[in-house]
Amino acid sequence: MKELADIKDVLEFYQMLGFEKLPIELKDFRKTDKINIKTVLTSNENTPIKNYHLKEEALIELRKEIGDCKRCKLSKKRLNIVFGEGNPEAKLMFIGEAPGREEDEQGRPFVGEAGMVLTRLIEKMGFKRTDVYIANIVKCRPPMNRDPEPDEIEACKVFVEKQIEIINPRVIMSLGRISTMTLSGINKLKITAIRGKFFYFKDIPVMPTFHPAYLMRNPKDKWLTWNDAQKVLNKLAEK
Repeated sequence: MKELADIKDVLEFYQMLGFEKLPIELKDFRKTDKINIKTVLTSNENTPIKNYHLKEEALIELRKEIGDCKRCKLSKKRLNIVFGEGNPEAKLMFIGEAPGREEDEQGRPFVGEAGMVLTRLIEKMGFKRTDVYIANIVKCRPPMNRDPEPDEIEACKVFVEKQIEIINPRVIMSLGRISTMTLSGINKLKITAIRGKFFYFKDIPVMPTFHPAYLMRNPKDKWLTWNDAQKVLNKLAEK
């Protein structure tokens, strides 16, 4: 029944935001206790949000939660927080490591030269940027585009994890060593050794591949990334 499904979507949305009860009285019940979301939902607490607008609102609330973030030292020199962008119901999600100079200036992920490489890959896979979701492990630019440091990753990774939870993509492509290391929980890995091999992040298959910036320096390896992308397309087809 569509009405019940809509109600369930609303309850799932408020549950995602942390509400335990809603101030609604049910006239058919003798008692006028507030509705307990966990009691009403028949599925477990990690049930994905299925409605586009509820996912969109959840992402907006998450951005508000980040606020004018001062949780790590990257906040001292950044211009803009680069939250992420794309389709809240994306089947495919790309996760890089950190914003660069142009991303910091515009507040958008992958808009510089490396972003052009990523956009071409997305289009070659048969999608548009508006079909997928793009984010980074950390939301602020590290000075001189250095790698994010462990304390910076630790302070910020909860937000990309929440983005993954809200969007619930069918497949993730992790772009580069830092992204792959963070999602896999494996320290000191080599992207050349792990790329092309699926692992799982909370039951979501993740395909590690080269960062677009690496491909700019090593264009001969673009065919390896395309092989990784084809595995992703096959995985999406399985679903």
